[in-house]
Amino acid sequence: MARHSKLQKQVLVLYRLFLRAGRDKPGFVPRIRDEFRENARLKKTDVMHIEYLYRRGERQLQLLRDANTKQLGSFCKPQETDL
Repeated sequence: MARHSKLQKQVLVLYRLFLRAGRDKPGFVPRIRDEFRENARLKKTDVMHIEYLYRRGERQLQLLRDANTKQLGSFCKPQETDL
């Protein structure tokens, strides 16, 4: 069985913390799972992007833990339209 790198372990801990924090808020757990699954497709060699997403996740976790938080924002690429 392959061992996880330090960054992989940090991401797994962040994922568990997100799931625990999202338990009390309806609709958050599926969104958390989807977000992590989507980003799991990143190449393991893309360390800079993974670290960026990790830091962004830490900030979002702090927002999620706030009792007043009702939803999390997300960044989406605008859809290209044919003009």
